[in-house]
Amino acid sequence: MSVLHACVHYIDAFTERCGRLLAWLALAMALLTALVVVLRYGFSIGSIPAQEAVTYMHGCLFMLGAAYALKSDAHVRVDIFYRNFSARTRAWVNSLGCLVFLMPLCAVIGFGSWNYVAESWAIGETSPEPGGIPAVFLLKSLIPLMAFNLFLQGLAETLRNGLLLVEQRPDG
Repeated sequence: MSVLHACVHYIDAFTERCGRLLAWLALAMALLTALVVVLRYGFSIGSIPAQEAVTYMHGCLFMLGAAYALKSDAHVRVDIFYRNFSARTRAWVNSLGCLVFLMPLCAVIGFGSWNYVAESWAIGETSPEPGGIPAVFLLKSLIPLMAFNLFLQGLAETLRNGLLLVEQRPDG
């Protein structure tokens, strides 16, 4: 059991560090967006690389932040029944939800996006905009990376709930 606890701990620690780093990215994205607006409307200066950088940051924030949202229990959930469940019932629901829905979905997204991303890397896909960021392949790489990170955090959630079910007495 201690190996499973350690596994959950290390996955959680990784996700936590990524989430805290992404929080700084949100600040950078907001500042860059403000700069783009000031440059465009205050000085009539447009910047395609800056606008695309905001898009790349936005993609990173949401694609890589999904695992952190799952870890922090900040994802969308229909709470009408769930909030009244006992801790054991919630653990069952969470475990089954991860095993039946989340992890297979992550596998489908990860494997399904693999060729799409590989083709983008193979041609070194760049922005269609003149002067744009020449790294669209990096942006597309977020898709399987998101699937992997979310799968990993889903595994941690499943293990955590499984440990709770095994270690907790049926009446508690």
